[in-house]
Amino acid sequence: MQTVAAGNDATFIDGSTRGKATDKLRLPLLSQYLREQQDLTAVERFSQHHEDAEAPLQQKFYRELIPLTTPGPGQQYGFEVDLDRCSGCKACVTACHSLNGLDEGETWRSVGLLHGGTTSKPMQKTVTTACHHCVDPACMKGCPVGAYTKDSITGIVRHLDDQCIGCQYCIWTCPYEVPQFSPKRGIVRKCDMCSDRLAASEAPACVQACPNEAIAIRIVNVADVVEQAQVDTFLPAAPSPELTLPTTNYKTKNAMARNMLPADFYQVRSTHQHMPLVVMLVLTQLSVGAFILALILPSLLAPSTWALLAPFHALVALVFGTLPLAAATSHLGRPQYAFRAFLGFRTSWFSREVIALGAFSAAATVYAGALFLGSRSDLWPGVARVAVAVSPPIGWMVALLGAVGVGCSAMLYHATRRRWWNISKSGFKFYMTAAVLGVATSITTTFAALFNRSNELTPDVIQYGETMAIVLVTVTLVKLAGEATIFFHLSDRREHDLKRSARLLSGELARTTVFRFSLGLVGGVILPLVSLTSLEPSSSIGAVMASTVCLAALVAGELLERMNFFAAMSSPRMPGTLR
Repeated sequence: MQTVAAGNDATFIDGSTRGKATDKLRLPLLSQYLREQQDLTAVERFSQHHEDAEAPLQQKFYRELIPLTTPGPGQQYGFEVDLDRCSGCKACVTACHSLNGLDEGETWRSVGLLHGGTTSKPMQKTVTTACHHCVDPACMKGCPVGAYTKDSITGIVRHLDDQCIGCQYCIWTCPYEVPQFSPKRGIVRKCDMCSDRLAASEAPACVQACPNEAIAIRIVNVADVVEQAQVDTFLPAAPSPELTLPTTNYKTKNAMARNMLPADFYQVRSTHQHMPLVVMLVLTQLSVGAFILALILPSLLAPSTWALLAPFHALVALVFGTLPLAAATSHLGRPQYAFRAFLGFRTSWFSREVIALGAFSAAATVYAGALFLGSRSDLWPGVARVAVAVSPPIGWMVALLGAVGVGCSAMLYHATRRRWWNISKSGFKFYMTAAVLGVATSITTTFAALFNRSNELTPDVIQYGETMAIVLVTVTLVKLAGEATIFFHLSDRREHDLKRSARLLSGELARTTVFRFSLGLVGGVILPLVSLTSLEPSSSIGAVMASTVCLAALVAGELLERMNFFAAMSSPRMPGTLR
């Protein structure tokens, strides 16, 4: 082998150095080859290192960062995060993504930033966060199909992918927004603490990947978690731990500054509008309002007028109430499994809404059929008499089921514990939508149904139209005034979720908000006062056209209001999580 001498060292043709040139050149060629074979490659050195080791090289992850025993009674696994060690490198995010085969943009662990302090003594903490495997998991209680389970031994909250229908309700019920929807699969997925690795005494991906050992798995006492939740010491500006009793423990040796907040605390971003749910909620509430109003229409109209109006009125209300329920399945990631939605009726308001509105739709169909049969005494006298007799009690049942269904819809959002969706706000909006659109629908169907009978309006219809116009103006103004109260929060000194919603409605969503109030005023106040409060017998065509425009404007306005209901939702969240 040829060498090139350089000083006291020798460099061989292959580019390697072998120490002193004088030592190498004195060796015979065979001895040089034998000496080279004793120099191990990197792979061989790595293998030899493992063979010579007396204990597993990753032993520290087994003995220091994960428990060696399973939890006992009153205990479970929980994450522990050392805020002093977390550097925000996101190695945990990458490892979780790679090991679990997540989709692009799908994350089960995120990293955020807390900062505060003063200009002379600033403070900053990076925070890694994932599922907290809560003692009282809201995702499991809210799921309508039982797609979540909490292990009785480890306390790990698992998601059952095969059971999921992709309704995404768990994303709302979880105050920490842990579950992530996968459009590719049509289901929700979440962290399971790498339970298969833990079962084999191996650290989860995030724990093993962290270069600073900032993440660990610990055994926590449930009683301690409950006690600590009482003092609300979790993370600054995060959702209260009292909601679900999260088991993650964030520790630091340094006291947090009193003004410590997430870096994006003052940012506001609109959320998804969920159009299938917007259409379903507005039109089902229209239907409920129309059916409830049908109970008092016989007392406002002549018997002959009501006999002609009843079947048509019920048919219109039925169509508005039934079709949106079928269309709402397009919101599901896996609509073919929508039949499972009633399985969680014991704990989920989603399931209760499905059951209540399904029963309402079925009863409304029977009611509309009974009214139709009752109007055909010329063809089936006996059947018509029975139909007329059973129609009133069925009508009351439809109204009751509809009112319960609207209440379940309101409770569905109240259960998420978002202040923008609490029962006082969602209940008011939902029932007032039923009132506004129910009145407008009844006015329109009355004029439209009677238009073909006569070109002139009868005195009872004129009186009904003028009375209901005043009612429509009143309920519309009440609803618009109630919605406008959110803007009072703009003057609040303290930044909170309702103020953020108000900022969204007056900022990013301002155009939608303006159109919503404009349509409400035009369809529910101006047009009824101008066109429907001074009817004449010859105003038949004008009444039909005016009432139709009123209804269309009000429906459009309520759709915009419901879009803002979703888009303007803001709530406390973990640092770094997406809304």
